[in-house]
Amino acid sequence: MEQISWPGRGFDTLVGRATALLQRPGRAVLGIAGAPGSGKSTLADELTAAIDDDFPGQVVQVGMDAFHLAQRVLNRHGLAHVKGAPETFDCYGYIDLLERIREHTDHPVYAPEFRREIEESIAHAVEIAPAVRLVVTEGNYLLLNAEPWDGVRSRLDEVWFVHLQDSIRRSRLQARHTHYGLGTDAAETKTLGSDEANARLVNSSRGNPDVWVEVNADAPVDL
Repeated sequence: MEQISWPGRGFDTLVGRATALLQRPGRAVLGIAGAPGSGKSTLADELTAAIDDDFPGQVVQVGMDAFHLAQRVLNRHGLAHVKGAPETFDCYGYIDLLERIREHTDHPVYAPEFRREIEESIAHAVEIAPAVRLVVTEGNYLLLNAEPWDGVRSRLDEVWFVHLQDSIRRSRLQARHTHYGLGTDAAETKTLGSDEANARLVNSSRGNPDVWVEVNADAPVDL
């Protein structure tokens, strides 16, 4: 397992690894895993942008968060209070999409996109065109060794695990919640409640990633 610090010079190494995947025959899928607020989405954004500069139209980003169950489904099943836990995602749908991405390269494949401002997913918002050679997908549970999540790893060519010091991660996560409309007390409750439970699960079940990305305290924040 390679260990890399980010941001800094390590980012060039990450871009190099991802570019090597893109240059393989066929289409590759790179997974970026990590706890809520660790910086995995920001890293995925920056990585995708950097590769697209050199290989326009050949890299696309797809988020696991787009497979959040809709709020009315969570309410129906009594899961709204644990939104973000493994059981609040359509894991089977996510795995099916990963398979379609890998297998169907002769026509466009469309993926949903999670919109944080409405806390819901929009169907068919991301187009994976035949020209795309690398798909970057990020999410909490890509390395979770429990059914059905244990079926994700085999659909990925590489998985990177993003880690940020817990106190900083919690602070940034709470800032995200207030940014999207929660009051100070509610944001703290969510951060230290369901979010922290999910973070502990992610950090304790990270398996054996190909790359460990240690996030520096000065890393950019993606609200």
